[in-house]
Amino acid sequence: MPERTPHVNPQDRSPHRRPGPVSPSVVRRRGCRTTGALLAAVLGAGLLTGLTSAPSPARAGEEATGARPVADTPPVKPAEGSSARPAACPDDLRGLASCYAGQDRNGAHYTVAVPEKWNGDLVLHAHGGPDLEAPGPERSAEDLERWSVMVKEGYAWAGSSFRRGGYGARMAAADTERLRRLFRTDFARPGRTLLHGQSWGGDVAAKAAETYGARSERPVYDGVLLTNGLVAGASRGYDYRVDLRVVYQYFCGNHPRPSEPQYPLWQGLPADSTMTSADLKARVQECTGVESEPEDRTARQQRNLSAILGVVQVPERTLVSHLNFATFTFRDIVHQRLDGRNPFGNRGVRYSGSPDDRALNAGVQRFSADPSARRDLSYDSDLTGRIRVPVLTLHAIDDPTVFVEHESAYRASVEGAGRGRHLVQTFTKESEHSALSDSGYAAAVRSLASWVDTGRKPVPGQVAERCTDADATYGTGCFFDSGYRPGSYASRVDPRPGGLRWPAMTAAQERVWSRIEGVGIAP
Repeated sequence: MPERTPHVNPQDRSPHRRPGPVSPSVVRRRGCRTTGALLAAVLGAGLLTGLTSAPSPARAGEEATGARPVADTPPVKPAEGSSARPAACPDDLRGLASCYAGQDRNGAHYTVAVPEKWNGDLVLHAHGGPDLEAPGPERSAEDLERWSVMVKEGYAWAGSSFRRGGYGARMAAADTERLRRLFRTDFARPGRTLLHGQSWGGDVAAKAAETYGARSERPVYDGVLLTNGLVAGASRGYDYRVDLRVVYQYFCGNHPRPSEPQYPLWQGLPADSTMTSADLKARVQECTGVESEPEDRTARQQRNLSAILGVVQVPERTLVSHLNFATFTFRDIVHQRLDGRNPFGNRGVRYSGSPDDRALNAGVQRFSADPSARRDLSYDSDLTGRIRVPVLTLHAIDDPTVFVEHESAYRASVEGAGRGRHLVQTFTKESEHSALSDSGYAAAVRSLASWVDTGRKPVPGQVAERCTDADATYGTGCFFDSGYRPGSYASRVDPRPGGLRWPAMTAAQERVWSRIEGVGIAP
């Protein structure tokens, strides 16, 4: 299932507080650090076996498979006065979970699911996009349907639609953190909270993990799972779409047409343009015949298509969706978020792969980023790599939307920050962006949970082994390639001058920028 077409695309605490049940996993996870008084209370409650050094049979099985044991706990329901109301669960969760929908104080819709046999832990989800239209309750409901495997694994699940459409990674991270707090006050205090980000949500989740609890004694998230994540950040992570925009115009010349008002291509579109996605798709078809079978294309269409794909290296099947982003989401970033300033540049880039590279480089539109705009986009979305908790990434090797080389950029950022010990990256021989194997997702979350519990960092081969166990339940196949390592980000995307070192924004630079009034993208 492809990612949604993008253009169709301060924290508060709930005043209605209640303590909420404490999950049995709190005892399991914190038992070794319990004070004498609490230890006596726990022993008096008859939980000695959970604190002894020898694991119980259930615990031993958990360590072997990574699956979390479920707990016999009372049903978890929203607190009185909560905005959450009962909602229909996805078909595959009916009878297995209770689902709720609500809206937080900032207007962000959210969906929560609690399995009947809850393991006491929470998976907090950050979705991809960004959607450009005002998000409704259906967004988080659709995310629950897509990620129902997490609930089947025994986790409570919560996802926010975010308070508004359009770009804003820190805004989305704040809404995700707000939902974590809301779950704790309105539902229950989970034993562990695992943060999951998909696609652009991978950037959001990684940003949240770096931001919240970064200076506290104990991080607010226990582990992070990033799936097909846009983890190079935005200041460099969209360079290939900048390249696509200018290379497409060089060969096609119809976006804009010569008869239409001209504008710098970094804008995506003029703010008042009435172009629709259907209009854009028709123009791409006119120039490249990408929607036609190869034998039905004209010779000129095939030449244009081959030249564009040869230079920019985007898959043919996602050419239109990438141009959608470089048109409509760029317009949102420039006009709605950066007050018309340009965060993108391509001066100094030498394009290659066309029939005549010399003519291409002489004729393609060139521009430089406004330093303040690039700073604001970088501050909003780039990652410092300063992670404190286990982070496991899962990425399809042939992801057609967020190229696998994003993982190389993220690894370089994390290692550049001296935090490589907290990162495990895994790769699968899959070719989709938004829908990988449920068995693979289950293996990833089981491996992350075991790492959090035991402190033993898994290697990719162990994640693959857990997939075999999970596949006995889900039957969707295992495609891990334990020996794969992607090429550098620069091997896929032409670097800008000075753009080879990672992280794109260091923690020191982030601290300096944070003192500038109005820096970043407003929520």
